[in-house]
Amino acid sequence: MTINIPTSSPDDLRSPLILPDDKTHVAGNHEAPIERLCIDDMLRKYCGEFGYWQFKHFVLTCIGWALEAFHTMVMIFADRQPDWICEPDSDCVSAADVCGLQPGTWWWDGGSGISTVAEWGLICGQKYKVGLVQALFFGGCMIGAGVFGHLSDSKLGRKGSLTVVCILNAIFGLLTSLSPNYLTYVILRFLTGFSTGGVGLCAFVLATEPVGPSKRGMAGMSTFYFFSGGIAILAGIAYIFRTWRALYIASSIPSLLFVFLILPLISESPRWYLIRGLPDEAMSVMRSIAVTNGRFLPENVYVSRDEDANHGGDQKSNELRSCEAVSGSVFDALKSPVTRIRLILVVGINFTCSVVYYGLSLNVVNLETNLYMNVVVNAVAEMPAFLFTAILIDKFGRKPLGVGTQWFSGIFCVAGSFLGGKGACKVVRMVCGVLGIFGMAGTYNLLFIYAMELFPTVVRNAALGCATQAAQFGAILAPFVVVMGGGLPFMVFGVCGVVGGFLTFYLPETLNKPLYDTMNGMVEGENEILA
Repeated sequence: MTINIPTSSPDDLRSPLILPDDKTHVAGNHEAPIERLCIDDMLRKYCGEFGYWQFKHFVLTCIGWALEAFHTMVMIFADRQPDWICEPDSDCVSAADVCGLQPGTWWWDGGSGISTVAEWGLICGQKYKVGLVQALFFGGCMIGAGVFGHLSDSKLGRKGSLTVVCILNAIFGLLTSLSPNYLTYVILRFLTGFSTGGVGLCAFVLATEPVGPSKRGMAGMSTFYFFSGGIAILAGIAYIFRTWRALYIASSIPSLLFVFLILPLISESPRWYLIRGLPDEAMSVMRSIAVTNGRFLPENVYVSRDEDANHGGDQKSNELRSCEAVSGSVFDALKSPVTRIRLILVVGINFTCSVVYYGLSLNVVNLETNLYMNVVVNAVAEMPAFLFTAILIDKFGRKPLGVGTQWFSGIFCVAGSFLGGKGACKVVRMVCGVLGIFGMAGTYNLLFIYAMELFPTVVRNAALGCATQAAQFGAILAPFVVVMGGGLPFMVFGVCGVVGGFLTFYLPETLNKPLYDTMNGMVEGENEILA
């Protein structure tokens, strides 16, 4: 009897034992192909664009904006000129200018510790020192925005940079309360500005990067609620702690609480992990988003940078590329024709907007009304502007809204410049100021989400840092404009608002466009849109 034994070729023996080289299957006879998606597509398809995970992450991160408001606007109360009272039986006249009074015939209402102006005599010929310390604070912000903008894109990351700046803010703020003289006070305020310059920048990007594209506009426009809320809360703190030293302590302690109680609950941005060549960490965050949002993220789906997801390619090359760190800087943004003009325009617009926004905020000292109430009214007036722009941003787009809000603010500021400071005109001028800050608050908030969408992840924080530096430079000039007094500050603010609106005309619309990861990915994506 003959037994026929089937013969097998080497390939037949090899195929069930060795997986295909491209690893496009996972396991079993019904193996699903590996799917590589960029973060925006993964959020849309599997994880959810704005679920509970993003909501919790967004709220906790944006508390940092309130802390920035504390450290920035504390100068309104700490550096104010308080009321003064005549000594009984003296030749002092209460309606006279304090500079013309004889020493010993009057005293500060609340004592010399009520403000830095009262303690160090920053009045009359020394009044410029008030504007100087405020300008140097914003000078520190300008430098810090550039430094921490770069560090948050590179070594420290978004969360690491936010941690560092909050710790520094707390330290410098507490030391400021111990300042023995004006010079020490100036130095510490400059250092506080240096750390404050990175707070809002890092908090904004960290809060909005994990949000899906269709929800990013609304989320981005909501960040400034926390800044305005912080200003309103600061007014309450200042009302309770009347001396400037106690106020600096009370406004600095929350930064320490944020570092130890809130930051441990916040995750690093998956986009930063991705561009730093850490795909496993990025996938871990994406899976956490999906699980928390009650969604299912299949095992065969992997996150990829946009240029890798678009190109496809074999598995081996994709893995190698995903583990390569991609770095960028402001110089890379300037080299690219696509981002160069955007960066220049964003810098100019941020400068003009900052002059108006901070100028109107600080100008409350010239309105001769209740300081605490004015600060609260200005802060509350900003909130409807955020709601207004948040509702309209996805309907009309970023560009038309940016132009409209700046011109709205500019028109009312110009009108306020022609009004006097007495009687009914004083009230009308205050209303013009409130409406001016209403329009510019909407613009200022809009600019963050607009600028974020104009640049890819690899240079996003560096570009935003540049824009923030320009804004801080505008803020440096704002105190000197305010010191001029009268109607002139309103005219300067009005002109800046109109010019900023014209510059916005030259920016491209970003509504419903993807958030790119790399320079090449953005160039290719923009070319596809134009094709």
